[in-house]
This record gives sequence, C-alpha cells and structure tokens, in this order.
Amino acid sequence: MEEHMSTPGSKKTRMIAGFAVVVAVLVAFISISSQRRCSAEAKGSDYESIELFTDVMAIIKKSYVEEVDTKKLVYGAINGMLTSLDPHSSFMTPDSYKEMKIDTRGAFGGLGIEISIKDGMLTVISPIEDTPAFKAGIKSGDQILKIDEKFTKDLNINDAVKRMRGQKGTKVTLTIMREGFDRPKEFTLMRDVIQVKSVRSHLMDDGYGYVRIAQFQEKTDEDLAKALKSMKEQNKGDLKGLILDMRNDPGGLLDQAVRVADHFVPDGQLIVYTEGREKDSKMQFTARKGGKESGYPIVVVINGGSASASEIVAGALQDHKRAIIMGTQSFGKGSVQTIIPLSDDSGLRLTTARYYTPKGRSIQAKGITPDIIVEQLELPKDTAKKDSMHLREKDLENHFVGEDKSGEADSKKTDTKESVSPPVSLKPEDNLKNDYQVMRALDLLKGWGLIKSMGVDK
Repeated sequence: MEEHMSTPGSKKTRMIAGFAVVVAVLVAFISISSQRRCSAEAKGSDYESIELFTDVMAIIKKSYVEEVDTKKLVYGAINGMLTSLDPHSSFMTPDSYKEMKIDTRGAFGGLGIEISIKDGMLTVISPIEDTPAFKAGIKSGDQILKIDEKFTKDLNINDAVKRMRGQKGTKVTLTIMREGFDRPKEFTLMRDVIQVKSVRSHLMDDGYGYVRIAQFQEKTDEDLAKALKSMKEQNKGDLKGLILDMRNDPGGLLDQAVRVADHFVPDGQLIVYTEGREKDSKMQFTARKGGKESGYPIVVVINGGSASASEIVAGALQDHKRAIIMGTQSFGKGSVQTIIPLSDDSGLRLTTARYYTPKGRSIQAKGITPDIIVEQLELPKDTAKKDSMHLREKDLENHFVGEDKSGEADSKKTDTKESVSPPVSLKPEDNLKNDYQVMRALDLLKGWGLIKSMGVDK
C-alpha cells in the first residue's frame, strides 16, 4: 500500500491554494452581487419608465380637452415606440394587419406605391408595375406632400397606406415634390384592384430567356418554375442564358427569395444567413438537392429600387459566381422583419435580425454593388437624371449600420456609364428591344456563349 507523506513544502502549497480559493469565492460573490445590483437597477429603471407612461396617460385621460379612448392612446404609444427604432419596425392595427396579409398574396385595392419615410416625409421607394401610380408617372424618390387635402408631414406609414387604399374607381390626389420641379405638382389617380403579377417572362432571340420578378410573394417560386419551364418548351430545349430582371423590386417574403436562389445555387451551398439577439433569429438557409437549372450563364439586372429579397438573390448568385450582376447600386435593406400577431388581432412588424450573403457581406445601408455598373438615366430627349435619385436604405431616418462579416473591404467594379431607358413596362416583349440595360445584358450573354464556343474558357 502506497502512503502519501506530508512535507513542509506541500503544507505551504496547500495554504496558498486555500487562500486562492477564498479569494476566488470572494470575487465570485462580489461579481454576482454586482450583477444582481445592475439587474435590479435596470428593473427599477424599467418600472420608473412604465410609471411615467401610466402617469402621462392618466393626465391625458383626466385633463385633455376632449375625452380620449384608452385603446387609441395605447395604439399611439406603441406606434411611437416602434417608429423610434428603425424605418421598418411598425405597429399594425387590426385593419392594417389584415391588409398586410392581403398584400403578401399580391392583390389589394389602391394605387401601387412602395413607400417609406425620409426626413419625416413620405417618400416613394418605387411604383409597382402596371398600377395607377406607375402609369401616372410616379417615380422613385418622389416626396408625397399631401394625400388629398391631408398633409403627410410626420404621418406614419400605416396611416398613409390607409389613406391611399380604397375601392376601385375612386379617386385620390397626391401632391408630389420632385427634384427638378419648381413647385409641387398634383397627380390625380384612379384607384384600382392591384393585381401584382410577381413573375413575367419572355423568350428572347436565339434561345435566351428573360424573367422579370416585380415582387416576392407567396407564389413567386412557383411562378418562376412555370416561367422557366415554358421558355424551355418554346425553345425546344434548354436555355442558352437567362436575364433575371429585379429592378425596382422592393422585396417581400424571405422564404421566396431563398427558393428563387435555390434554382441556381449548387446543392448544400449557403444562400443567406441571419443573425439577431434571440436564438430563433440566427438561421442559415442552404440550397436543397434537386430541381436545379443547368449551368447556363445568368445576368441579374438591379437598380436603386431593388431591395431586401431581391438583394438576397443577387448577393447569393454573386457570391457563388453563378451570375454577373449588372445595373446600379441596390437599395441596401439588409434587415429581417418578423410579424408578431397580438391578442386583439393587431400585430407588430419588428426588425429582429440582419441578413448576410454567403460570404458574410452585410447589405444593410450598403446594397449590392454590380459587377458591371450602368448608370440609369432618362432617355436623351428628357432632362438627364441619374439613378442616384433612387431613395436607398442609408437615406432613411433611424436606419442602422450593417455589420460586415466577410472581412473584405468594399470594392468598386467596372464602371460603365451609359444612357438607359426607363424600366420595362407591362408588355416586355414589346419593350425589351428599347430597354438599354436589357440589351446590354443580352449582348453580354451572347458574348459569353461565343467565348465558350471558342474554347477560350477551357
């Protein structure tokens, strides 16, 4: 049997070790006490703030010149709370929450304008194709000063939308201020049922396909699959190349953006990932197996009106070198909004995460930089107006800055400034040949095919 014998040296070691344990316990106790004190102080601060809120409500209920409904006060307070966070978080009353759910299905009554707030002013992000706003000439960057006789200064998004919505055949007058206008101009529009067709397609010369995604809705992925299949059938074989047009696409549903990119991104590859404070906000979306398009070349066309979901698709295809991105800098909305239903059928639209491209690039307030930049101007017969007139995420009040995970500095791509025509209209087959950006994309695809046929890329 082995016996352990104590020595003077080992006693000293045990004394030092014991002293270290006592110190560690004291440090831990002080740390825990400090955390508890900070937590208590935070809770105390929260309670004081809530008490302040209830005091103000009681004063208003008691002393305001007219009797005020409590729910109206609460709704107003919640709305103010959310609008102070960022441009995309908002409170939805039961009516506006119901309208939001209708919007994602692609049918509603109104004018067809995607709007946001810039410097307290209601501002157009982009008009939706084939709508009263689009046909009347409403443009990205337009400031809406009045809706009928109601000034929009400090009007929140939900109230503005509610004022522009209405029955088909009824009129609404928008007072618009635009760069180049000497004074505000009135646009009288006739409301219509806005049937936003998510996907349009056309088989172009020599077997090249054109797909226009106007907005990401519930059936965008399904409509894209049908469009690709139809063009292949018309061509009696696979496509030689594809132009994916997402200009003035304000975005929409995240899952639809992932599914659209999934058609072109290799199996198992990352499409987009999100990061937020809560565990549920940290997600990764990868390409599924099967259902892939062949490796034909793709050119994606974007501009300052391309936001959110359209930027996810463009960023994924760019990072995986699956497509050439052409056009101008995109909008730069790199945040994810979660819709949270509340007990009285109202809802919250709350920014809960940032999204990142496969290489860790944050799009927030930056946007996607095209590989080939083509500045968008009006036709020569009109006054020149660069695409910089597009409102972007970085221009919005209270926007937050993106956190780039890629570790790479932003770099400028090939800069080719050209004169281009306005965005494609209702009948793309009649207008594509007059659309300079699309023709540039088609030329690039044809050149790509020529180089490949010559074996230069081998």
